[in-house]
Amino acid sequence: MTETVDIDELRKLFLFERLTDEQLTKLAGSGHMATFEQDEDIVRQGEPADCFMVLVEGEVQLIAQTVSAGTVAMPRTSQPGVYGGATSAYLGERAPMTYQHTMRATAPSRLFVLPAKKFAYIVTEWFPMAMHLLDGLQSGGRMQREIIDRRQRLTALGTITAGLTHELNNPAAAAVRAVSELRSLVRSSRMELALLAENGIPPERLRALIEMQEACMEAVGKPASRSPLEISDAEDELGDALDELGVEDAWDLAPALVNAGFGPQHLHKVRREVGQEHAPAALRWLSEAVEISQMLNEVTEATERITTLIRSAKEYSQMDRTPFQVLDLHGLLDSTIAIFRGKLPPGITLVTEYDRTLPPVPCYGGELNQVWTNLIHNAIDAMGEEGTLTIRTAHDEDEAIVEIGDTGPGVPDTIKDRIFEPFFTTKTVGEGTGLGLDISYRIVAGRHGGEIKVRSVPGDTWFEVRLPLREATGGRSPSA
Repeated sequence: MTETVDIDELRKLFLFERLTDEQLTKLAGSGHMATFEQDEDIVRQGEPADCFMVLVEGEVQLIAQTVSAGTVAMPRTSQPGVYGGATSAYLGERAPMTYQHTMRATAPSRLFVLPAKKFAYIVTEWFPMAMHLLDGLQSGGRMQREIIDRRQRLTALGTITAGLTHELNNPAAAAVRAVSELRSLVRSSRMELALLAENGIPPERLRALIEMQEACMEAVGKPASRSPLEISDAEDELGDALDELGVEDAWDLAPALVNAGFGPQHLHKVRREVGQEHAPAALRWLSEAVEISQMLNEVTEATERITTLIRSAKEYSQMDRTPFQVLDLHGLLDSTIAIFRGKLPPGITLVTEYDRTLPPVPCYGGELNQVWTNLIHNAIDAMGEEGTLTIRTAHDEDEAIVEIGDTGPGVPDTIKDRIFEPFFTTKTVGEGTGLGLDISYRIVAGRHGGEIKVRSVPGDTWFEVRLPLREATGGRSPSA
């Protein structure tokens, strides 16, 4: 339904507030008012771009279908003066021929409708300098944004790669060292076993020795809780007993045997089971078998750590998964934390406070991991070399809540309203692009229909992310 246009109503809109009565009259004569019902599409993506639309009253939402990101929707807005439709008509032949988004009324609404050709003429005729500036800004800004977006992604990738490489290096180096020692120990163990055979140890005594070896290997790393001083005293006591028994290098063998729970009382069992003449060689073989077990445990722990890190990296990137899923936020947070462990300075303490009753959330997992990466990275940078990084979750009736806090100097009140603006950064030149929080905002608010905000005082800064627990209709995402 259409109606005539009142210039006083147009003057109240921020787009037209500086126009003269003559201009407003011409503008009103060029367009018309239209009303739309709730959930009615005002313009549809892909249809000919023949109208420029301005909200007068009501509520609207912009939705776009993209190849790479699927359905992308801006948060709903009731701000009079917001606009959509043929917004680039002033570019003339270079303007898109079809609408680049769908504009939907999410409540009964009235809009001022201006034909695209009239809109293009008015901008070109009334604001020639502004039109040229807008043209340059649009083309140059798009190119600059693409370049900086690529740089931001590469910077994030470098940060993640550095942390992951550091984390992988430790278990990999431990595994290499343990395997190198295993070669020597296995060779020496074979020689000790051969020596026992040459000395004529009876088969039944060899079997008893092997059974003792199995018991020792099972006990490796599981001794009774003892203080370092108690362990040292036990090693001294066992070393003296082995020396009295005539075992060579007794002091070198004692630590491994003590770690397997071996004490002087066990020496009597060895002497009884294998015989006095075979006891020294048997004890050396037992000690080497225990060390082999220790090395195998180290290799197992190292490879399990590597496997865990790779699993975390796959979880972080959401490799081999569809983009939109219902996921456990704690798994996403843990995979991001695993990537960052190598980047945490020794003076920073990590605290996680998870609400395990939080249900799974419909989301783009890989993109949320990018949000966690940006927020955690900023928190670490803010604290420097020491502080406390806290990550906690909660939920209310229909929203999941993730909070990331730090004990850094805080965000000054003078810039709180600007930190989510693109290219705004408090870091020195070369240290930040100013896109981390902008990207995070677009992912949370645009892609997921959620909310991200900050509260901060010196020594206590929190970024709070709220995500809907139910998938919204009409898609989600950034843009607009």
